[in-house]
Amino acid sequence: MQKVDDLDFKLLIELKKDSQISIPSLSKKLGINSSVLYSRINRLVKKKIITKFTIETDDSRLGIGVKALVGINRDPKDKNSIHMSLMEIPYVVSIYEVTGRFDIVIRIFAEDLEQLHSVIIEKIGNIVGINSTETFVELQKTEKEQIYMK
Repeated sequence: MQKVDDLDFKLLIELKKDSQISIPSLSKKLGINSSVLYSRINRLVKKKIITKFTIETDDSRLGIGVKALVGINRDPKDKNSIHMSLMEIPYVVSIYEVTGRFDIVIRIFAEDLEQLHSVIIEKIGNIVGINSTETFVELQKTEKEQIYMK
């Protein structure tokens, strides 16, 4: 684990909220000199603690009306082919191999419930080696604006 101090944590929290915030605005918000913030950000990038700067989108404006997690139980011998098949489905945005009652959990973005149903039944349900699925439709999402602290 890389060593970071309280200022690094505060800086990371603010950058997670808005990665496009200007250094002068960030300097004023944190009460830290701009040159110190520049060097801190560069150090966090060099240490690979900050791995990328990204954007957040308004998914509803992109036509995404339903988000869901799908737990999947699979035949272990079909693991690789199932993974490859799931990667080819455009509605599947992430795949997690997990412990617990499911072997895989995937995240799906769809226009509506009808499209979600179609993706699960017609695309995922037809993949050889998938034994069962259970779908969890996202009703509301709340994110914490913090980073895990030691």
